Amino acid sequence: METGIHNTSEIGRLRKVLLHRPGQELENLMPEYLERLLFDDIPYLHGAQQEHDRFVQLLRENGTEVVFLEDLTAEAIETDDPVRDAFIDAVISGAGALAERGINTIGVPGTIDLDIACTDYTIGFDTAINTAMEAIDKIRDTSTSHERVSIVEVMGRQAGYIAMWCAIANGAEDMLLPEMYDHDEQALIDRIIEKRRKGKKHHIIINAEGIGHSVSMAARIEAATGIETRATILGHMQRGGTPTCKDRVYASIMGAKAVELLQEGKSKRIVAYRGGAFVDYDIQEALEMKKSFDMELYHIANEISF
Repeated sequence: METGIHNTSEIGRLRKVLLHRPGQELENLMPEYLERLLFDDIPYLHGAQQEHDRFVQLLRENGTEVVFLEDLTAEAIETDDPVRDAFIDAVISGAGALAERGINTIGVPGTIDLDIACTDYTIGFDTAINTAMEAIDKIRDTSTSHERVSIVEVMGRQAGYIAMWCAIANGAEDMLLPEMYDHDEQALIDRIIEKRRKGKKHHIIINAEGIGHSVSMAARIEAATGIETRATILGHMQRGGTPTCKDRVYASIMGAKAVELLQEGKSKRIVAYRGGAFVDYDIQEALEMKKSFDMELYHIANEISF
């Protein structure tokens, strides 16, 4: 049985879940729509009929609406926001609920946001930051030649790690992170004016998705400074593309360790990378952990980039 479910509260709190009926072709969906579903971390499951039926029964007993891929049209996928919203954050404690019902589960941390507390690394993060970094390098060229302010919005939901890593790697002049945002837009405008006065030809601002409003922010900055300001929202390009070597290797190691744990008869565990080693935790223990913000990296970003 395979699942794309990631990091939820519990099964009973999922409003909807998306499943694929075993042995049936997804003929009524364009490949790009299915691709988008999988990249967007939507709970997606296929496997043996017996496992499938049991999983569906458990979901329905918990009050979750089950939606089958075969019954969805491309238009429904585009317009049904509750379907998409209900599929985010779906397996850590969900796996625990399954384990309590006799289905052995081992989780692996897969998210580009690096926001899972029990692990220092999540699968997909390295690919996402490299994709964003390369895009920002290209934006910088135009920003310099046109002497602009450029706001680049990166993903990460309520975590600012993609933004912070890119700010360091791209030498950004400013970064806006959900964890540290003070809403002082005037201070940002003052820094832009001061650096332009000192001869700076461009000003790159990396804006985390959790802050958002990049387009309206760009309009306000341009009105206040008189400097042409453009916003670029990188969006879902950060979730696709060719995985980096690091993501491939770490994902392979985590996957192998998950299989080893299953072979040992263990369940209700999650594989993690912590303190330079691959480890595993009880799922409940992992859920109780709190993600602390990396203040040391934040200070380094401020010291060397701005």
